[in-house]
Amino acid sequence: QVQLVESGGGLVQAGESLRLSCAASGGTFSFYAIGWFRQAPGKEREFVAAISWTGGSTYYTDSVKGRFTISRDNAKNTAYLQMNILKPEDTAVYYCSADSPTFVDSVVSDPTAFGSWGQGTQVTVSS
Repeated sequence: QVQLVESGGGLVQAGESLRLSCAASGGTFSFYAIGWFRQAPGKEREFVAAISWTGGSTYYTDSVKGRFTISRDNAKNTAYLQMNILKPEDTAVYYCSADSPTFVDSVVSDPTAFGSWGQGTQVTVSS
């Protein structure tokens, strides 16, 4: 099972940007699709974005389309989430996940489709 470590979170003001990284080890990174999820206090974990094994397909939740970009570098065993024009409602702990699900939006938007998870990184956006 692949191990995942997120980094890049922090405190920013509304309108600013952050880039989250998800470093993988212990598995063949290119075999896994990557999902980013987030969880705000008192709320359920929600889907943010997902990228297929080769990076050729991506999905985003509607609230981040046009602002966030998911990408991956299989040579570096790392996935990224570039977050631009951040809003206070983006405040949450962000988790990356990995697995080999059927890569369609109805599947990869469900956290139960992913078996490996990182510990999360906090993103706080002040108004």
